[in-house]
Amino acid sequence: MSRLTLHTLDSAPEVVKPALEKAVRGSGFLSNLLAVLASSPVALQAYQDMSALNATASLSLIEREVVQLVAGTTHGCRFCVAGHTAIATNKAKLDPEILAALRARGFEQIQDERLQALALFTKAVIDTRGQVSDQALQDFRDAGYGDQQALEVIAGVGLATICNFANNLARTPLNSQLEAYAWEAP
Repeated sequence: MSRLTLHTLDSAPEVVKPALEKAVRGSGFLSNLLAVLASSPVALQAYQDMSALNATASLSLIEREVVQLVAGTTHGCRFCVAGHTAIATNKAKLDPEILAALRARGFEQIQDERLQALALFTKAVIDTRGQVSDQALQDFRDAGYGDQQALEVIAGVGLATICNFANNLARTPLNSQLEAYAWEAP
């Protein structure tokens, strides 16, 4: 049960209805995340605008999903981990072993060196609030990433923070469409 209002298309404030209707047309259902964010037009727009910007990053879809899964598991967001597991599985086609390592917070166990470096750097950004060590930044660069991607990780973490924290505050229940991807913190 959500601690914050889970709006429907009918109960949502008029100002956010067009955004919610567009989201429903795109996915076929109203995500409970959006149903929660609908209480605040600012929060909903911030999330949707950041999502749209994040989609234009130089990081690939797989890399962006790695960032989101690291953030979601680090922040303990059950809803976001389930949602991004669905995206990583169905859209990004992320290797199931890498996905399992991300969901288990076993970032060091990721066999793909580039994605491992991305996951470890993302975790370091979150843990240090951006004050990563010189070695962490160098390891990220050694994996082939540059300043642009380092800043895109921060943007991705910013996006994740909006939805992770909103879901944690609300205790947003999973939509039935995400139940197959449910996650509990290890």
